[in-house]
Amino acid sequence: MQSSNAIRTIQLADAAATQALGAGLATDLGAGAVLLLSGGLGAGKTCLVQGLARGLGIEEPVTSPTFALAQHYRAADGRALVHLDLYRIESPASADELFDQELEEADVLGALMAVEWPERLSRPPAGAWRLALELAGEGRLAVLQPPPSAL
Repeated sequence: MQSSNAIRTIQLADAAATQALGAGLATDLGAGAVLLLSGGLGAGKTCLVQGLARGLGIEEPVTSPTFALAQHYRAADGRALVHLDLYRIESPASADELFDQELEEADVLGALMAVEWPERLSRPPAGAWRLALELAGEGRLAVLQPPPSAL
């Protein structure tokens, strides 16, 4: 996959295609990037993060951090992923605080950060990529939007 500064709409046939998109994004976005993942329950957000992990060379299983709120993963070569899930956070102030803490940790780790349910935040972080996923028939539809500064 090649980077582009345009909004892209991508048809994903199945979970494998969703993971493949994630693997490609891991390469394109790299360390320090923030990816905001929107979509309803079951839309494929965690599936996409599993692909991000694979693209970074992370071998441990990636699961939804809905109850843990955040998971940190590291590949053997040191590349890292911070996976944050704000679904259970009702207060925007609490979501902002948790996001800021995890963003600081991601910076220390030199990690790519993926955030599920970013609409819980009071403000979108500057410089973040956005990926909206929705179920579309048997597959999914993904809309990838680069940060405003990249447009």
